Amino acid sequence: MSVSSASEPAQDCRIQTIEELHEYLYKGLQLEHATLPPYLTALYSLQPGKNSDAWHVIRVVAVEEMLHLTLVANVLNAVGGTPDLTRADFVPNYPTRLPCGPDYFDVHLRPFSPEALDTFLKIEKPAQAATEDDRFVPVDWAALGVTSDGAAPPPEELAALEESGTVLGLVPGEPTQRFLSIGEFYEEIIRGINHLEDQARKAGKTIFTGDPARQVTPEYFYSGGGDVIEVTGRDSAVAALTLVAEQGEGLYGGIYDSQDELAHFYRFEQLEKGRYYQKGDDPGEPSGPELSVDWSAVHPVKPDVKLADLEQDPEVLAAAREFNQFYATFLTSINLAYNGQPDLLLKAVWEMFRMRDRMNLLIRNPLTGHPGSNAGPTFEI
Repeated sequence: MSVSSASEPAQDCRIQTIEELHEYLYKGLQLEHATLPPYLTALYSLQPGKNSDAWHVIRVVAVEEMLHLTLVANVLNAVGGTPDLTRADFVPNYPTRLPCGPDYFDVHLRPFSPEALDTFLKIEKPAQAATEDDRFVPVDWAALGVTSDGAAPPPEELAALEESGTVLGLVPGEPTQRFLSIGEFYEEIIRGINHLEDQARKAGKTIFTGDPARQVTPEYFYSGGGDVIEVTGRDSAVAALTLVAEQGEGLYGGIYDSQDELAHFYRFEQLEKGRYYQKGDDPGEPSGPELSVDWSAVHPVKPDVKLADLEQDPEVLAAAREFNQFYATFLTSINLAYNGQPDLLLKAVWEMFRMRDRMNLLIRNPLTGHPGSNAGPTFEI
């Protein structure tokens, strides 16, 4: 299945109102952000001066996730929505779950390791449905440990589950189903944009009613890994969302995206294969220079550490609380950037890499009562 384009007639879709489109795009913001804490935890667990190849790969991907977050925000603003990264359910409760093919998988906060790399490959794995019927998968509640008989929980429990952030990728409005992959999630949004814009144009209107001043334009975001797309209508909205899917999963064109950047899946695969990709390579067969990974040169951060795990170490606990406040302020700055103050985004991206100093106060400290494990950021916002 290939991604819908702006020039194609709108295909069948589940998005029938502008409010539903806004909710899908909010979920898109949530999905893009959900990868940042795991990537940043792995990045800053690397011991200084070692694992330079892994450092570079993870750092580039983290910055590009910020680009994806910005692209989705631009689309949401363009169709009259309001990005809100400060909602109580925005930051997941780790470990959280994301779709990968027919199964869910757990996304943990943990140090750089073979297990972390395997998770990163699953997050970015290209998974396109072979048929329309394959695009959605029934949620296996028993496998998620939600109910004993495998039936969907009652509405109040379902709402609590979504708000807790422990399961992502559910179909908005139909949470007994989930998407086969993140790529199929964006395919659904593109179909919804095409459908709603077609309906609006029949009435001489458009769904792109947002204030252009709320767009983050390229001068406010420099990543070195793709450009911000200013969303002014259908074509640019589809281009922005297609770039998100391509740059993450390499979904619609292979190893490189439409801006000639290596997709995230293949960036991470380089660490698994021990060799860089270069132009002309086939998927799974990088032929560029070798790279090395030292799995031992990593601080042993306790996976999915919580504030409760730090109670025997008061100074570390205080540092973890300060980090969470810092991260909440970081998200607030990004939110302001997406709501009419785009100049704040330049500072926010810089702040993302100042987190290293604050994380070092955690990841270099052994935990009392947890032999062999160090503290780490909890991201309990």
